[in-house]
Amino acid sequence: MLTEFSSGVDSPLIISSSNQSEPGSATWQQQLKAAVRSVPELLQRLDLTGHPIAGRADFEPQFPLRVPLSYVRRMTPGDPNDPLLLQVLPLTSERQPSAGFVDDPLQEQAHNPVPGLVHKYQGRALLITTQACAVHCRYCFRQHFPYAENRLTARQWQPALDYVRERPDIHEIILSGGDPLSLDNKALAELITALEQIPHLKTLRLHSRTPIVLPARIDAGLLDLLATTRLNTVLVLHANHARELNEELHPALAALRTTGTVLLNQTVLLKGINDQVDTLVDLSHALFGQGVLPYYLHVLDPVAGAAHFDTADEDARQLWQQVQAQLPGYLVPRLVREVPGDDHKRWINKA
Repeated sequence: MLTEFSSGVDSPLIISSSNQSEPGSATWQQQLKAAVRSVPELLQRLDLTGHPIAGRADFEPQFPLRVPLSYVRRMTPGDPNDPLLLQVLPLTSERQPSAGFVDDPLQEQAHNPVPGLVHKYQGRALLITTQACAVHCRYCFRQHFPYAENRLTARQWQPALDYVRERPDIHEIILSGGDPLSLDNKALAELITALEQIPHLKTLRLHSRTPIVLPARIDAGLLDLLATTRLNTVLVLHANHARELNEELHPALAALRTTGTVLLNQTVLLKGINDQVDTLVDLSHALFGQGVLPYYLHVLDPVAGAAHFDTADEDARQLWQQVQAQLPGYLVPRLVREVPGDDHKRWINKA
C-alpha cells in the first residue's frame, strides 16, 4: 500500500555545485521554501515598487504568487515588460470576467472517473500526482481544478491504479499535477514501482516546469529513478522563452539525457511574451542547444483569468508559418489546440 505523498526532504545530494544557487542551501526543497510568495517582495527585488505596473498588480490574488529565486534572477530589474516577470506577476485584470474563459476550459472533470486520474485519450491516462507547483504561472489551465477532490491519499490512490490495471489498452501513463516533480524522490519511487507492476504499461511520461524554474530539482535520486525504471521515460518540459534556458539549467538537462530519458518541450503561445517570430525561433535554437526537442506550441487554453494572454488562431497560424520558414523541420513545434471532446490534440497550423 502506498503512503500519502509529501514534499518532505529526502536526498541532500545534487548533481552539481552550480545548482546550489541559494546561499547556504544544498537542496532543491530549501530553495523552493525560499521562493517569493508576495507581490511586494517580487516588485521590490526587481526595482519596480514605484513603477506604474505596481498599480496594476493584484496584491491579494485568488491564485497566489509563487516563484523560485532562481527564476527571479533571470528577470531584468526595472523592466516591467520582462517576459519572465509577466508570466508570474498577478494582475487585477485576472479578476475581470471574459466571455468564453472558464474555470475548466478542457472539461477535465468530465473525464475524471476516479480520484487522481484523467482519461481522455486512447492508449494513455494522466495521473494528478499533486496540486503543488514550483511556480504559479498566471495562464495555468488547472488553476481552478478541484484538487481537494483528487488528493492522493493512501486510501484514494489504489482505485486509480486499479483503473489502469483493468484497461490493457492503456500503455502510457502521464504524471502531471500540479507538477509531479514537486514530489520528493521517495514518493516518486513508490509511485513508479507501483506502475511498473502493471504489465501493459510501457511508457512513463512526466510533464514538468520545475526543472526550468528550479534546476536543482534534478538531483541524484531523481536521476537514479529515471535510469533504472523498466518503463521508457519521457520528460516534457515547459519553457516559453529562450531566457528561461540559462547556464544553471544546462548541467541538469545534460544529466537527464544520461538516463536515456527523451527530453521534449511544450510552449504556450502568450500575447506580449513570445508571440513574435524571432522569439520563437530563438527558443527552438536554445532548446536544441540544451538537448531538448520542441514538441508542441499550444494556443492558450481559455481559463478564467488568462484572457489578456490570448492570441487569435489566425494570428497563431501566420506566426507558426513564419517560424516554419526559418527552422529545420525537427525544430518546428506542432501548433495545437486542445478541444474538449476531441480524441487527440487538434493541429491548427492550417485553416
